Amino acid sequence: MATASLIHALPKAHPKALRLTLLPNDVLPEGLTWRIHDGYIRTTTWDEEGESITLGIWGPGDLVTNAHSGLEPVDVQCLTTVVVEQHTPSDAETLAFLRQQIRNTEEIFEINRIRSAERRLLSLLRWIGLRFGQVSSRGYRFSLKDMNLTHRALAEVCGLTRVTVTKNLNRYKTLGLLQKVSEADLFIPSDGLAAAI
Repeated sequence: MATASLIHALPKAHPKALRLTLLPNDVLPEGLTWRIHDGYIRTTTWDEEGESITLGIWGPGDLVTNAHSGLEPVDVQCLTTVVVEQHTPSDAETLAFLRQQIRNTEEIFEINRIRSAERRLLSLLRWIGLRFGQVSSRGYRFSLKDMNLTHRALAEVCGLTRVTVTKNLNRYKTLGLLQKVSEADLFIPSDGLAAAI
């Protein structure tokens, strides 16, 4: 009897959270919530023609899931090599995630409504710099290479062709709107961005 009461008095062990390391283009298991420890992820769905629609981009520290979406299907796809851990969010964390998802979707939608391809792509780069880069009074420093955002991936996010993205990135560099500051890092000066947008 003493042994049985001792067993009941011991706290129950919590199962260890599932931790995964995934490669670019891998898709996370559905219906679970994940905390990103390293790498970048995008949530996507498709239109009737099979074109990818980006709903959000997520990075280290963010929670990500497709469990709360009304769209079908929604993939949680790795942009880079990613380390994630399964997480059971509190109500407050779920609410914060939903607010961030709404904000992400609204901002991407707003960018995609810009008619000028030049302004649309520049607005997307500004958004990436603001969300995932280093922000200063001088501008935004970020790495498309570290996020594995190729010209094709940028085109998919903002509804342009890869050729248009490549052409405009080269044009921005010529005009000084986009500056290469290291092998991987780019910089968008605030003054040039304000003039362009």
